[in-house]
Amino acid sequence: MPAVVMEAVTKTYRGRRGRPPQKALDELDLLVENGGVHGFLGPNGSGKTTSIRVLLGLVSADAGTARLFDRPVPDALPEVIGHVGALVETPLFFPNFSGRRNLELLAEVAGVPRTRVDECLDIVDLRDRAGDRFKGYSLGMKQRLGIAAALLKHPRLLILDEPSNGLDPAGIRDVRELIRRLGRDGHTTVLLSSHLLAEIEQVADSVTILTRGRRVANGPVREVLAGRSTHDVVIRVSDRESAGAVLQAAGFGLSPFDDVRGPALAVHNVQAPGEVTRLLARHGHYLEELTPVHADLETAFLAITGEPA
Repeated sequence: MPAVVMEAVTKTYRGRRGRPPQKALDELDLLVENGGVHGFLGPNGSGKTTSIRVLLGLVSADAGTARLFDRPVPDALPEVIGHVGALVETPLFFPNFSGRRNLELLAEVAGVPRTRVDECLDIVDLRDRAGDRFKGYSLGMKQRLGIAAALLKHPRLLILDEPSNGLDPAGIRDVRELIRRLGRDGHTTVLLSSHLLAEIEQVADSVTILTRGRRVANGPVREVLAGRSTHDVVIRVSDRESAGAVLQAAGFGLSPFDDVRGPALAVHNVQAPGEVTRLLARHGHYLEELTPVHADLETAFLAITGEPA
């Protein structure tokens, strides 16, 4: 059975101080199969956090249905919540207690053996700093301790809402590597909510793209990207100016392209790369390189939603 199913879920918040009501979710559909990392992608304010709050029973939907492991939410939430770990906001711990002591207290409340505390510290690479006070942790370490807390109960589903928010590049890298490992362990499904395109593209197996409370695309990341192919190629040739003139005369659009290997040309709307090769060869230009430009998640996001990334 899928880990998460949402069907036509709608949620409207009443406006405050005379403001009109705000529809946070608009007949949202979401399907998260078991295993791997599912990216939940959308700009800030698109409804991601509201969706997670509905799944966790923190807010009630106005219409539609939500299910965790085929059990209805919120009615059957007590039956399945023990299989769900979540990090929805900045984790709150006792600042003067060590990381290990904070987890031990949570383990006692949850009825989890203390041996699980060290296992979770190992998973998030905090075993060496477990004796340090929480208030001395970097923001990235605090986030990883929060993930460790969410893992205490051996969850089948781990929900992470914007776990890289506010982190420096090193912290983002550490959290990203941790999510990759969790997605590969075969025991945990990770639902990763983010507005960071690169984060989703680098760790997710599948993705749902959300805008204005509605699902606008979903599926394996490769399929979502393949459906938004740019049909561009980058070419390198000894006489770029002359080769460019040949291509323009044939109706191809061109633009400069520079990378670490130096200047090149981007040729747009190429349906068959062989056309470029044959055309240039007929005019005495022989390619040093021709590389297809593959769409990335940012390209797909912009094409699908029409919103800035």
